[in-house]
Amino acid sequence: MTPTHQPDALASLEDRIQQAVQLVAKLRQEKDAALSLAAEARAESGRLTDELAALQTERKQVRTRIEKLLEQIDQLSTT
Repeated sequence: MTPTHQPDALASLEDRIQQAVQLVAKLRQEKDAALSLAAEARAESGRLTDELAALQTERKQVRTRIEKLLEQIDQLSTT
């Protein structure tokens, strides 16, 4: 290699290394953002699961009350 090509080769290597460093930094940021979104999604999923369980319990209670009311109405009509 001639001396005039060495600075160009070194500059090219420096540029490629700098690009690689920037890419790694960008990918780390994207990974952190993705992990954060995943944690939020898991939390939301847990909250929705709890809400669903509460609604199902409430539905059973309402159904039981309505069945009792219907039984009372049936008793009125048979007596």
